[in-house]
Amino acid sequence: MRNRLVALLLLLTFAFPAAMAQDSRKEKILPYPIHQEQLDNGLNVVTVPYNSPGLAAFYIVVRAGSREEVEKGKTGFAHFFEHMMFRGTDNYSKEAYGDILKAIGASANANTSIDRTVYHMTGNAEMLDKMFEIEADRFQNLNYSVHDFKTEAGAVKGEYTKNSASPYQQLYEKTVSTAFEDHTYAHTTMGFFEDVVDMPNQYDYSLTFFDRFYRPEYATIVVVGDVQPERVNTLAKQYFGNWKRGTYEPEIPAEPKQTETRYAHVKQEGFPPYLSMNFKGPAFSDTDKDLPALSILSTILFSENSDLYRKLVVDEQKARFIGGGPQFSRDPNLIQVSASLLNADDMQYVKDELMKALNEAKTKPIDAKKIEDTKSRIKYSFAMSMDSPDAIANSLARFIWLSGDPESLNNLYSVFDTITAQDLMSVAKKYFTPATMTVGTIAPTDASPVK
Repeated sequence: MRNRLVALLLLLTFAFPAAMAQDSRKEKILPYPIHQEQLDNGLNVVTVPYNSPGLAAFYIVVRAGSREEVEKGKTGFAHFFEHMMFRGTDNYSKEAYGDILKAIGASANANTSIDRTVYHMTGNAEMLDKMFEIEADRFQNLNYSVHDFKTEAGAVKGEYTKNSASPYQQLYEKTVSTAFEDHTYAHTTMGFFEDVVDMPNQYDYSLTFFDRFYRPEYATIVVVGDVQPERVNTLAKQYFGNWKRGTYEPEIPAEPKQTETRYAHVKQEGFPPYLSMNFKGPAFSDTDKDLPALSILSTILFSENSDLYRKLVVDEQKARFIGGGPQFSRDPNLIQVSASLLNADDMQYVKDELMKALNEAKTKPIDAKKIEDTKSRIKYSFAMSMDSPDAIANSLARFIWLSGDPESLNNLYSVFDTITAQDLMSVAKKYFTPATMTVGTIAPTDASPVK
């Protein structure tokens, strides 16, 4: 069971939740108004009043992740600052910051991915001014010594070593570095191992990275809960209004067209065999049909109530699970279709069955009712999850780092509602081609057991 859960987490790493829809283009999937105001320095401020008496979620989305790490030998710094931002300032030490959080009844954390770093806290809405004060201080006045830097760099190396012990993580690293030749999606959020090892020697560069990306034009503040836009905007101007705009813009290298199947393999004995088929997919758009169509198609083909799942998992018992979907990211990324198997000898058969389903989807229209039922289930699942300030802020943050605009959430759901059987066939033909595929495998063999 634990291995299956880990494998599912790997799938989610590749596949942003493949699920969105809406009953009417005139309606918005998020039933709460999104208020936006941009300060003169480029900082965007987003407020969503929500009936949560005395409670507010405070997010800061920094649109800089491992994607922005364009310099050779300098990967892993977006994730590194997820750690360093809790090291303190001259005004509030690390300990003082923690004491304030306890005093205002708030909890805080952060996370990093390929396209962003997100800092978040949830606490007493009446103490919103204090939240603004301490967050503005560390975003503008972060200060750390060489000793603190090296200590945290060592902790990051330890985290990398711990994560890399997992064959799933090993395969993920090999898959993206194989699938991408030039684009920065070739390295994971943690960075290349050699760069992580050298990180303790990069103190000066760390200051450069912070100076480049921890600027208002890269940031969006999101406040959801028992708040009003006027107060949020006033506090934003008070505490962040003097934050100086930067000038740096990274040049993200374009990925050349892939023309043949590539392979990534991890030899691991005594471990559940694993197969992933990774096709080059589209970049995020809140107006184009491709991502919504791919998400719906993947759900229909590979979810637990699909015909193929019933065949491979329930009836034939050759797979523990199958799944798939596109990754939502700022630049073109991977569409993954994967399976955890019971026996490595069945891997070629399972791969052939997955490809058969994808190829049939290119010419065989899916029943309109099945498409509409899938949309309804997806929409209901999303609506039921919007039950707290934190859940709403987190959903908005996802679309902010993808497009810069939280309204992309509503825009994309509107597109989902327009998807037809013809759209599903069109994306199947466009994206599910062997020439753009990278096959990842975990098996006890020296080389990949599939072709």
